[in-house]
Amino acid sequence: MKALPLLCALLLAACASQPVPPGTQAPLERLSQGVVPGRTTKAELIATFGATRSVRFDSGYEAWVYQSPAGGGRYAEFVILLDPSGVVSKTRTREPALP
Repeated sequence: MKALPLLCALLLAACASQPVPPGTQAPLERLSQGVVPGRTTKAELIATFGATRSVRFDSGYEAWVYQSPAGGGRYAEFVILLDPSGVVSKTRTREPALP
């Protein structure tokens, strides 16, 4: 049983040292054409593009971020705001940062 605390500590350290995975990647054209505010649902996003990084707010809204390769190791971001019922409310594209 003395090994259990050590094993737990090692597992926690391994998890903490892993980098946070980037958002799911998809071409920007596909994202902008496939996501329609007022119509596209959370289930459709998951089925089409996969789950990605998200932030859930106390109000029930969620912000999801997908990445689109922009060359040179840079990525544009496609941000989606989901309303509490799980329908896309708004989208926004953020261009990649300059090197």
